[in-house]
Amino acid sequence: MEKIFAEFPIFFYAKLEMLNPGGSIKDRPAFEILKHAFAAAEITRESVIVESSSGNMAIGLAQACCYYGLRFVCVIDAKTTCHHIALLRAYGAEIEIVEQPDPISGEYLPARLSRVQALLKNIPFSYWPNQYSNLINARSNRKTAAEITDALEKKVDWLVVATSTCGTLRGCAEYIREKRLATRILAVDADGSTIFGGPVRPRLIPGHGASVRPALFEKELCSEYVLVSDFDCVLGCRRLVKKEAILAGGSSGALISAISRTTSLFHAGSTVVLILPDRGERYLDTIYSDDWVLKHFGIQFDLDRHAAVAK
Repeated sequence: MEKIFAEFPIFFYAKLEMLNPGGSIKDRPAFEILKHAFAAAEITRESVIVESSSGNMAIGLAQACCYYGLRFVCVIDAKTTCHHIALLRAYGAEIEIVEQPDPISGEYLPARLSRVQALLKNIPFSYWPNQYSNLINARSNRKTAAEITDALEKKVDWLVVATSTCGTLRGCAEYIREKRLATRILAVDADGSTIFGGPVRPRLIPGHGASVRPALFEKELCSEYVLVSDFDCVLGCRRLVKKEAILAGGSSGALISAISRTTSLFHAGSTVVLILPDRGERYLDTIYSDDWVLKHFGIQFDLDRHAAVAK
């Protein structure tokens, strides 16, 4: 990426996970989790897959279940975009919508997980992939890190990774340790997420942060972390498409805004790789909608006028 951070003497690269068949980085763990479950005799062709997801893992599993001929019941919530729901239905997924958040925390994730447990009790031969603690989620992303080092054939000084289930973060960190690479990881989390111990607050963008700390998380997985607001996700996405013509999802925008605030971490001549998790078409009615931005942030969007917000 030569334009968006042109003022810094640093080599920036983006890994476009949007080019996977299902449009996101979650294609790989979704397929690998089911493949492993078949091999371990945890599921058969008669099994019913039940999972909670606010977005990309749902689509990844819907695609994988369609391929394997498995019934898939996906638990989503009221924040899930119309585009995501349409994709799920196109793949033949059955949708369970949680309309009300958990009464204690006020968050949707605990309510979705509770619905999953109820479904598991009532659906014969049901299986929960449990993306939040399944080690296959993390292990599959070792391949993600390997693809980066193989493609660049040069030292990667920093890897910038978004957090949600922490599968990407953990998988990449384990690969770096295993290969004894000098690469450091900058983890990008949502302002209002609990992953790094902050107070839980309402968030608008699905798949960015988490209201329950995933079992896959370990604090030592990253060298540094930064919290990014919903509006900074929007700003980062708009900057990315304007400067690099890359139409990406909300967590990709979070990475762009995080870089703008942490450039002091990177020495001149450093190689920095950002893993951009998904494509932006799924966010045309939200992040890329001026009306949506005005409704939720009270701002008539002007990229040049608000460029300083991310800094």
